[in-house]
Amino acid sequence: MIDLFKARLQQGGQTTAFPVAKAELPARFRGRPKLDGSKCRDGCNLCAEACPTMAVSTRPLKLDLGACLFCPACQEACPEGAIAFTAEHALATRTREDLVVADGEAKLAFALDAAMQKLLGRSLKLRQVSAAGCNGCEAELLALSNVVFDLGRFGVQFVSSPRHADGVVVTGPVSRNMEYALRETWAAVPSPKVVIAVGACAIAGGPFAGSPAALGGVPVDLPVHLYVPGCPPHPLTLLDGLLRLLGRLGAPKEK
Repeated sequence: MIDLFKARLQQGGQTTAFPVAKAELPARFRGRPKLDGSKCRDGCNLCAEACPTMAVSTRPLKLDLGACLFCPACQEACPEGAIAFTAEHALATRTREDLVVADGEAKLAFALDAAMQKLLGRSLKLRQVSAAGCNGCEAELLALSNVVFDLGRFGVQFVSSPRHADGVVVTGPVSRNMEYALRETWAAVPSPKVVIAVGACAIAGGPFAGSPAALGGVPVDLPVHLYVPGCPPHPLTLLDGLLRLLGRLGAPKEK
């Protein structure tokens, strides 16, 4: 036991200071892409052709973060360097349209309305549904509860029963076989409630878009309150989006 205490003392504090301190990310991390349409050559469509999920379009140059797998294919295909992935981890938005980026300032998630924030207080309980995901996004969600990210210090917690939840976190492209389970989970959550779509699959189907075995993401009749893009999104991207949704980070509140 004494040896355990000594080891913990030697390790020191392991929890990230985010959002107070700057996010620490690995050198190979690929975050928000920076686009410069002025560099595009007339008739060049190499970046769009290289994208495995058709997330890139040209004339004008745009990139759909909801469908993007954050692979470097478009960046490597562009001879003019019009697309470059940065280390910016803040990616979550409140609307599907805001995930389509071009030249200009990023549109990040804003907080829930004042009535919803008052109801939640400083607590948010979530039930996660893996709707045919590959477990990549699920693993990153699990990491949020470890000692490094410690999601619980913000009052956010994953729960076992939807009846104890304030909302549902959806991962995966929502296969036909999982649609019923997702809808039943959503129906069991007491109102008012939120839906959070995590990862390219849950937002737009990811690499499974167009498959007859999947819906291509969260069903259109379920109201998504937060989109967190990535394949999978980094835990800090998830944490940033959740804190913005709760009004804990700088974006203005919804009227």
